[in-house]
Amino acid sequence: MSVPQRATVVTLGARSVASLRAFYRKIGWHENDGSDDTYTSFTMGSMRLALYPIGLLRQEAAPEGEAVAPGPWNGVTLGINVATRDEVDDAFAAALAAGATAIQSPGEREWGGYSGYFADPEGHIWEATWAPWFTTFE
Repeated sequence: MSVPQRATVVTLGARSVASLRAFYRKIGWHENDGSDDTYTSFTMGSMRLALYPIGLLRQEAAPEGEAVAPGPWNGVTLGINVATRDEVDDAFAAALAAGATAIQSPGEREWGGYSGYFADPEGHIWEATWAPWFTTFE
């Protein structure tokens, strides 16, 4: 059991998804199908840049009272997409066994996937996630 050695998603907590979406479109980036003013993503080679409301991202990735780096949360998470729900559970367990701190246990998400959040020993937040529409893993 291990955590896959890859980052597939960088999520920016956006104060205004609509404004950031417009900015990235103006610089010539093409958004993925299903993007709107509540969630937008752009494929960047083998990675995705996601824009998600910062308040909703905080509720999932850095809820009040959880162990995160000192100071204000910066609204950034790193993502590892996997092929199945079971792989989310395996990666989450492996991270905890290696010394990570659980932020949100794996579970069904409002956006239609399954994920869990953990922080590395310095408080960087990672999301292990299964999203059935996102199948690029390398």
